[in-house]
Amino acid sequence: MTMIGALLRATVIALMSMNTRAFIATHVSSSTRGGDLVCLCASNANEIMPMKQGSSCAIITPMTNEGKLDIPSLRKLLKFHLASETDNLCILGTTGEASVLNMEERAQVLTTAVEEVKGKIPILAGTGTIKPEAVREMTLQAIELGCDASLVVTPYYVKPPQRGLIKHFTDMADIGLPVVMYNIPGRSQVDLSVESTVICAQHPNIIGLKDATGDLDRVQQIRQSLAAEDDLLLYSGEDGTSSEFVMRGGDGCISVTANVAPKAIHDLMMASLAGNAELAKNINKPMLDLHKKLFVESNPIPVKYAAWRMGLISTPYCRPPLSNLDAKYYNDVETAMEAAGLFGFGDGTNVVVPSNAMSSSKQNRSFSP
Repeated sequence: MTMIGALLRATVIALMSMNTRAFIATHVSSSTRGGDLVCLCASNANEIMPMKQGSSCAIITPMTNEGKLDIPSLRKLLKFHLASETDNLCILGTTGEASVLNMEERAQVLTTAVEEVKGKIPILAGTGTIKPEAVREMTLQAIELGCDASLVVTPYYVKPPQRGLIKHFTDMADIGLPVVMYNIPGRSQVDLSVESTVICAQHPNIIGLKDATGDLDRVQQIRQSLAAEDDLLLYSGEDGTSSEFVMRGGDGCISVTANVAPKAIHDLMMASLAGNAELAKNINKPMLDLHKKLFVESNPIPVKYAAWRMGLISTPYCRPPLSNLDAKYYNDVETAMEAAGLFGFGDGTNVVVPSNAMSSSKQNRSFSP
């Protein structure tokens, strides 16, 4: 461990010792990131599963037509990803509609994920928001419930300076759960610079970065700027360019498309990590239109519709201020799904017609059990 890593680790331990939360215990576990020990001062410390290279699904949160959590559909989705070789699961991100869930609902979702996949797939819990105190509260909850890492977005709207971003990420890493930073300037209106990323990466609890800048040169810039011994995980946040991102030095993707095509995205990432450009191209070609059409409206509106059409969830309901997919996009999404070979794949017995859904030209497609 570097001198900086040792000092940071000592600081984490000191800070955690002052925390009065009843569920925090004084255990230390190690995580495989750059060979550094990671302080995980929680009752689940010895059960932390390190994040992997490959495909991380930014999983949707299924809901009923009344807007309640649909836990049976969530369990079905989690089992689907186990069977499809998804490498990591990102729970309660933007795709999971985390911003409209309360703490009790978050606990239900995370508890279900832990019950179904703990120790089988690493669980990355989205805990980022604009208010540091809220990030801390959600991260502590994730520790208590048994998650393996936290995804923390750059605080949006307020446009913090780089020094503020560095402090935010290192403060959250001090809590004790491994952190994957999330840089998405298109939504947050602030860009975590390469230099700030490298500074943050010196913290032993900061294990990765989800990059949704769309700048493919950045992955090489970050990789070249990191210390030789630092193996910060670099995940693409853009499905359309994730293969090239990985071939330029990235480690995988955090994917929306993986909700409906998890095995294909896993295979795509494995081919890309192996540097097999031809195989990656062949795997990705049927999904090229799907990557685009899953964003014809705000995420996760289209992907929930696609998952519903496959029979993976009972309704495509999205909570306000989002809404269900506009009927004018049904054909666009379904045509892309057909090109990707997704019809005839789900289980139609799980489907309930949403209260505000209009009939689609392809609504009578049959599902294979």
